[in-house]
Amino acid sequence: MGRKVLIVGGVAGGASAAARMRRLDETAEIIMFERDEYISFANCGLPYYIGGTIQEREKLLVQTPESMEARFNIDVRIRSEVIGLDPVRKVVQVQSKDKGNYEESYDYLVLAPGAKAMKPPIEGIHSEKILTLRNIPDTDRIKAYVDSKATKSAVVIGGGFVGVEMAENLNHRGLKVTLVEAAPHLLAPFDSDIVSAAEKELSEHGVKLILNDGVKFFRDQENGVEVNLNSGTQLTADLVILAIGVVPDTAFLKDSGLKLGGRGHIIVNEHMETSAQDVYAVGDAIEVVDFVNEQATTIPLAGPANKQGRIAADNIAGVGSSYNGTQGTSIIKVFGLTAACTGNNERTLRRLEIPYETITVHLGSHASYYPGGFMMTLKLIFAPSGKVLGAQGIGKDGVDKRIDVIATAIRFGGTVSDLAELELSYAPPYSSAKDPVNVAGFVAENVLAGRVDILSVEEFVNYDRSNSVLVDVRTETEFNNGHIEGALNIPVDSLRARLGELDPDKEIIEYCQIGLRGYVASRILTQHGYKVKNITGGYSSCLMSPVKPPCVVPVKTSENVTIDPDTQVVKGKTEKEISDYKKSHSNCGICSE
Repeated sequence: MGRKVLIVGGVAGGASAAARMRRLDETAEIIMFERDEYISFANCGLPYYIGGTIQEREKLLVQTPESMEARFNIDVRIRSEVIGLDPVRKVVQVQSKDKGNYEESYDYLVLAPGAKAMKPPIEGIHSEKILTLRNIPDTDRIKAYVDSKATKSAVVIGGGFVGVEMAENLNHRGLKVTLVEAAPHLLAPFDSDIVSAAEKELSEHGVKLILNDGVKFFRDQENGVEVNLNSGTQLTADLVILAIGVVPDTAFLKDSGLKLGGRGHIIVNEHMETSAQDVYAVGDAIEVVDFVNEQATTIPLAGPANKQGRIAADNIAGVGSSYNGTQGTSIIKVFGLTAACTGNNERTLRRLEIPYETITVHLGSHASYYPGGFMMTLKLIFAPSGKVLGAQGIGKDGVDKRIDVIATAIRFGGTVSDLAELELSYAPPYSSAKDPVNVAGFVAENVLAGRVDILSVEEFVNYDRSNSVLVDVRTETEFNNGHIEGALNIPVDSLRARLGELDPDKEIIEYCQIGLRGYVASRILTQHGYKVKNITGGYSSCLMSPVKPPCVVPVKTSENVTIDPDTQVVKGKTEKEISDYKKSHSNCGICSE
């Protein structure tokens, strides 16, 4: 036999390390320890099995102990928990349900213990009706509750990715769901101006949101759980899902001498090596480097864990791979919407005092003249040098591929000019000749070149407008269907002829529907000597923002067609009314711009 490699934990990081190790070294003795029976499963699919989208439980199991042994000749020891490590003697202590307690020696060790659900010392938190979701046994317990006819309601505590996915899937199963989040907004990787659309989507599908409020204590009842919040609000549900985050499952390493971070995460270098010789660590239990800001952080995601497992195996086998940091590229389904992000958000950059600019665009998922398209919102965050620092998107279609393109650009150190120049696939059913990624690059280039001076909605709300004029450059129809209070309506096509209506001594703050006509208006006004600021993303951004300015929104148009004030979706009593309206306003910017 060759070198002896022990792997503690399976799922993404550990299973990837084991399989890669075998592919690189057929002679190695590889032993994997897993505390329960499931060594490799689709962790991210668990909420969708509970919700019924995934029907067959077996499809969640990526590898079984039997298949891992048959294909990769790996000694898989389930129901075996590693409870200690002595890196000097190069042994681990194992507590096995089948073999009892024993020591196992190693030449190389890969630690992939993962993370466990956070359960703070809140009164009543150990109730049998308060469950967490991390693995297959957790899933089975929750699904048994949901399948019971007696379970009618649930409270989800925590508005991260798991909390939102669970809220949606419990809603799909017909439960009355309340989602409680202690922060002002859900989904922390997103900025509030993007995530507000996801919050609206949840509310419209019947999920009750309680934000900026945490749990004070739980109280068991005969038929459910009483949830008491810090605000004094009292909720009652048949079931509570606790999804407030995770902590590294590294308590067994406390006497090992391994260097750990402040919250217990294992410290590793770019080769996934720990502070102990021949000991590697991967996955949710390690501290990583943020690829964008180069600071130590923790980002528990399946994709990075898989890559880290592969890199650890490479280095054990002498290949010499490096892990260059985590971007945090993530995506989530929120009923009919998709939200995705990559890189750093504004909150992180402000905390680290890293200078940045942002722009927001609202564009179609594909060519506006091809049926079936939807508007998406794309936010780009970039340095004054033009380097892309992050991006966020939300919409019904096409968000995933745009964020993936920008994530790729970030990985290769790309700039906004690189986004503008990208040659991306185009046909009317899939995109536009100017893809939203290109347009985001164009807009950012214009900002950096000084061709346009922009205000975010939040900046506009807090801006001193004592010596300014607010101008809405959309059509009269659009203006009458909703506008910012106090705005003067001068459509962009009439702007040159009506310059005399504007005081050259006052600053002009102008906006359109999504930003495009606002840019044109800005260029006209600037070249006629006016000082101009354009609200990035236009009226659509104003409607999405949680700090939206006061808007005047009539209920109906003169054509007996309603326009939703938040989404600008055209609605009518009949399909013909809607079709006629869109035809007569095809260039006004409500239906497309």
